[in-house]
Amino acid sequence: MTEKKLIGYYIIASAVIWGVVIIGCASGLKGTTCYDKISPILIGGAVAHLIFVWGPLANQFRQAKE
Repeated sequence: MTEKKLIGYYIIASAVIWGVVIIGCASGLKGTTCYDKISPILIGGAVAHLIFVWGPLANQFRQAKE
């Protein structure tokens, strides 16, 4: 698998994670005005994004420089 193709998969994974976060926020806000329901979803999405997408992507960039 080429490096460009692998990076493309990480970008797609990023979009999927944030799509799920947005849908989760919409579900949490449905009929309420409570921020407490959506903050865990947003925090979980941000953490998952950093760990599962940008961590490996940064590693790929580092390897490409070497």
